[in-house]
Amino acid sequence: MIDRLSSSRRKRGVVLSSHGWQRLQAAEHLSALRENLGRPYTLEQLSDRTGLSNNTLTKVRHRQKPVDYPTLEAYFQAFGLAIATDDYLSQDNDRSASVLTHLQQTPLKGQLELDSPFYIYRPPAEKLCNDEVFTPGALIRIKAPRQFGKTSLMARILSHAEDRGLRTAAISLQLADNRIFTDLDQFLRWFCAMVARALGLPTELEERWDSLFGGSYSCSDYFETYLLPADPSPLLLVLDEVNVVFNYPHIAADFFGMLRAWYEQGKHGGVNRELWQRLRLVIVHSTEAYLPLNLHQSPFNVGLSIELSCFNLDRVKELTLRYGLSSENAYAETLLNLVGGHPYLTQLALFDLSQRPIEPKEFTQTAIAPDSIFSSHLRQQLACLEQDPELLNAMKQTLLTPEGALLHPTQAFKLQGLGLVSFQNQRALPSCNLYRAYFSQVLK
Repeated sequence: MIDRLSSSRRKRGVVLSSHGWQRLQAAEHLSALRENLGRPYTLEQLSDRTGLSNNTLTKVRHRQKPVDYPTLEAYFQAFGLAIATDDYLSQDNDRSASVLTHLQQTPLKGQLELDSPFYIYRPPAEKLCNDEVFTPGALIRIKAPRQFGKTSLMARILSHAEDRGLRTAAISLQLADNRIFTDLDQFLRWFCAMVARALGLPTELEERWDSLFGGSYSCSDYFETYLLPADPSPLLLVLDEVNVVFNYPHIAADFFGMLRAWYEQGKHGGVNRELWQRLRLVIVHSTEAYLPLNLHQSPFNVGLSIELSCFNLDRVKELTLRYGLSSENAYAETLLNLVGGHPYLTQLALFDLSQRPIEPKEFTQTAIAPDSIFSSHLRQQLACLEQDPELLNAMKQTLLTPEGALLHPTQAFKLQGLGLVSFQNQRALPSCNLYRAYFSQVLK
């Protein structure tokens, strides 16, 4: 049986987190450019600068064995950095125990709290987004399959912006009822009302909306004459789940064309350019826009593109440590092989493993059992497929084609948005062994 952390075997020390390692590397690189003719520092140079031995520096940089906190602090201070709590992982049992207590009732679900010890940084996504929101007229596109951490990243971008004086409004298009999508004018009025409410402003649609000019014009005018001038601070507007609009082509083309026009106003506009530069737009979606949008009217080919990836082995190891599990290599390799680094499935698995002693091999063998930790998620994915016969057939085709299936783009995008497939040379394959095993069994 794999050993766990216990009060009888205390493991003191800290290990650099992915976030801390990113910060340290960035500071080292900048210092090397300024002070070392652009050449990376050698261990000997780092030792002279930090006062740490070559052996200790190697231990810190490999992020496998713990060091004491003052050692890590000295390394950071040598490059002008103040160490923060998310720069390191504590391997003290008391902290691990408190983490496990936090999770004893239910596994993590949905957006992770800003101070959650289970949020894993995926550099450079966080830094790129946090920097870009301060660019006048910025547009950021965040794309990833469902349950990949888009909303948790979005929350951190919003918090970062609010701390630095930006106004913020986050609108989930999933909250709109079906009737809202009846026509463009109604949808855009709902959209404007939601933004005004998020900003704590009166709606004022009756006074400011003129359907004679069309919904897109009225919506743009509402922003230009009311929402943007209401405060001199820039406005960060985050639109979550915009892929919902893909299902309504009679609305999507005009809505996305309007967003693109706003971006162009901020970049190349005339008299009102400075006003539109106050708008910083973040579009969050789980699939590609498979609509036939005009190249010059689409917001999906401009701005900063961020695509959240699966966890790699190092990040799964780091999360394993955060759940208080020792022998992280064995757990991480098993989980990566089973769920392919899928962020939500990795969290589910580690929660389960933190609650009961079980060997990695046994965990894998029972992964698709009716009472497994994954059963509810797998049934939900199956239900999504069963609602769309074409999507169901596309998944069957993927399972039956070992070299990967060539799917119609619409079905390929939808399966990718559900996180069920990944692509190699444009061919669709099950995104992880868990999905391959489960759907091979239920879709015989």
